[in-house]
Amino acid sequence: MRICLLILILLPNYLNAQNNWGNWLMYFGTNKLTKDWSIHSEIQYRNHTVAPVNVEQLLLRTGVNYHFENKTIVTAGYGYIANYDLGANEAGPQSEEHRVFEQFIGNNFIGRLKFEHRLRIEQRWLTNDFKHRFRYRLMAFLPINKPIIEKNTLFVGIYDEIFLHPETNVFDRNRFYAAMGYQVTGNLSFQAGILNQLTGNGDKNYLQFSISFNPNLSI
Repeated sequence: MRICLLILILLPNYLNAQNNWGNWLMYFGTNKLTKDWSIHSEIQYRNHTVAPVNVEQLLLRTGVNYHFENKTIVTAGYGYIANYDLGANEAGPQSEEHRVFEQFIGNNFIGRLKFEHRLRIEQRWLTNDFKHRFRYRLMAFLPINKPIIEKNTLFVGIYDEIFLHPETNVFDRNRFYAAMGYQVTGNLSFQAGILNQLTGNGDKNYLQFSISFNPNLSI
């Protein structure tokens, strides 16, 4: 907890001294329809700057999930991504992407640590191009004030995700993320953290704020 307080104290001064910081505001939802099926919904509003007034990317994603008995999940879905250049004079997006994806999520535990493995395959229709991409994310969750993450639990979330192309220039990007989260109820949680994104053009840091809301829609 002392480390978290130190970060909160030093972070504003550090941000003011940096030019390569952005901001992501995110919503995630998993809505159960039946015991085995659910709908994934997602909105990400990404900004070039820390202040959320210079949009970099708007990402809308949805999908259909199938839940296995061992709590693994497979998903098939679609995403729309609008990209905006910093300082562009045009009002609309400068480029757009349509994306189909297939995904697998599995979990395992070591003591109090929960590990989430996510493998995603993407087919991407960009403005004048088509690409495949593979992504693997390993995320760890550590509850702070309770043995497991349940109602009224403070937790730490950390992940690393690598993006690869099967064609030339195999490495696409890497994301490293660390955050504090709070599980408000069984279906509502918040996270606030920092993400570092490394690409072939360098790296950039983003403040991230997210809400996960998962109401059960089954009858």
